[in-house]
This record gives sequence, structure tokens and C-alpha cells, in this order.
Amino acid sequence: MNDLSTPPPAIPRVAVHGERRRAGVSRAWRWALGASLAVLLLLVALMLHWGRQPPMFDVVARAQAELSTAGGGEMLPGVMTTAAIIGIGDTLLHKPGGFLHNDRLPPGAVMDNVPSWECGVVMALRDAVQALRDDFSRAQTQSVENLAVKRADMKLAMDPKAWVLPAAEDAYGEGITALRTYFDELATGQAQFYPRADNLADYLGLVEKRLGNFGVRLGAAAGTTPQVDPAMSGITKDSPPASTAALVPAGSASADPARIDDVFFCARGYSWALLHVMRGIDQDFASVLADKNAGRQLWRIVHDLEGAIKPMRSPVVLNGGGFGLLANHSMVAASYVARVNAAVIDLRLLLEQG
Repeated sequence: MNDLSTPPPAIPRVAVHGERRRAGVSRAWRWALGASLAVLLLLVALMLHWGRQPPMFDVVARAQAELSTAGGGEMLPGVMTTAAIIGIGDTLLHKPGGFLHNDRLPPGAVMDNVPSWECGVVMALRDAVQALRDDFSRAQTQSVENLAVKRADMKLAMDPKAWVLPAAEDAYGEGITALRTYFDELATGQAQFYPRADNLADYLGLVEKRLGNFGVRLGAAAGTTPQVDPAMSGITKDSPPASTAALVPAGSASADPARIDDVFFCARGYSWALLHVMRGIDQDFASVLADKNAGRQLWRIVHDLEGAIKPMRSPVVLNGGGFGLLANHSMVAASYVARVNAAVIDLRLLLEQG
């Protein structure tokens, strides 16, 4: 019989230490996995929050706020358009997540829709400031440039991919500050804004080219082959037949399917910014538009731009073919852009010839 008073054999010390070590390693792995999941969820939440299109702002309210910040002034011609441009720049730099186009760390570095949207906004911002520098702020071609507007134009020319010494957002911020200087001078009568029909027509000509480019690129992304005029492409009736692929540039969206959504969001960004500029122009050029009986044309542009930036219900850009089951977001955007472009052409011709 076994003696119950005999103590049980001792567990080897090495085995106890081994079990503790394995338990510690297992606990460390659980902590690491939990931390990784928490960081991943945080990044996804930030991407969803930063990926929203900023809401539209009221141009009139923005102008009044800028006047209050400046310490006074009057609603003189040009105040509304300049305030709209300043509001576009502020939204670009201070929206949730800030300026993401030049980010080198996640989540901004792994997002492409918002940076593409920002690229379109930068294009519209540059076009408006260029028109402000070359036309709206000058009485004639021999007039001296406004130094504040000149500085703003130079700062906004910074490459949006620049991220150090200086970063793009820093240069853009200096450009918006220069525009505020012009706004203060404008509101107090120290600077001028010339709302003439020829000035507005020149700006619309620039917008017309931008919209035409977006229309072709969106049509290519939607799967349609753009028709090329043989006289413009160098093709004659004696030339050998060429494939349709040769008519599409190598860098177009149809040549690179991965860039389809980039073109889509770039067009939405340009449309979003152009909408605010047009609302400012509607106020500052009211007398010119009334004299040319062109108010309805501008209303068409604003209405179609509002349609081009409607919120998306799909989490991804779909490009279904023809009359298939899936939506074709690029084709819908292309239709709106084409309508805006047609209205811009009509308004420009009306200003030049009406």
C-alpha cells in the first residue's frame, strides 16, 4: 500500500519556467493582435470620415464673414467672387484630414479618391486665380498687376505632390493669405475688380477647355471610344487604317482601368469648386448678365454643376456597360459635364456676340 503521508514528487523547475514562458509569449501575441486590430479599425474609421465630399458653403455668408474678419468694408464688385475663391482654398486645406494629396503615411497615403478630388479643386482654384490676375483685376492689358493676386497665383502653382521644403499645403496657405490681402484692399476701395463681359468670356473660355478634357476622359473611362477628327489627328484617306487603340492616349483612363475612379473624382472636385465660383460670378456680374440677358444661362450652369456633385450611394465607382444591370457612374458624370460645357459655350458666345 502507498503511504499517504509521503509527499508527491516535485515538479521539475525547468518545466514550470517553460510553461510560464509560453504563457507570456501567448499573452504578448494576443496584445499585439489586439493592438493591430485597434489600429486597423482606427485607420478605416479615419478613411471613411476623411473620404466624404465637403458640403457646399454659402458664398454670400462667406463674403460677409470675410468682411467681418477684415474689420469692415463694403460689398463692392469682386467681393463675392474673391470670397468664393478663398472659401474653396480654405475648404481644400482644412477639411477633415486636411490636404491628403502629398501624404506619405497612412491613411492618407493609401487613399486615392480624395487626393483625386483635391486635384480637381486645385485645377479650378488655379483657373480662377489666373483669371483674377490676368483679367478681373486689370482694366486693360497694359495695366499693372495686383501684387497680392500675383503672389497668390505663384503660390498656387506649387506641385500638389510636394511634401517637404516647402509642402504644397504651406504654399497654398500662403496663396490664400495673399488672396485675403486682395480681398481687404477690394472691400476698402484700394484695389479694383472689373466685371466686364470680355473678362468673363475669357475665363469661360478657359473653363470650356477644362470641361472638354474631362468629358473626353470620362467618356473613355465609360468604355466609349472618342471620335477623332482625321484633319486634327493627321490621318488622311490615303493613310493606312489604324486601330482605335492608337487614337486613345497611352495615359488615358481607358488605357489604365485602375485610373477610372481617379478621373471621376477629379471631375467631381473641379465641378464642386467651379460651382462656388459661378455663384460668386452670379453676384458680381449681375448687371453684365442682365444686360446680355444671360442670367438663365448661368442658372443652367449652376443647376447642372449641382447635379454633377450629387452624393454617391455606391461605395465604389461602377462602370457597367450599355444598358446592363450595373450603374455607369463615369457616363452619368460625363453627361453632366457635357451639359455644363454646352451651357458655358452658349454663355461665352452670348457675352461676346449678344
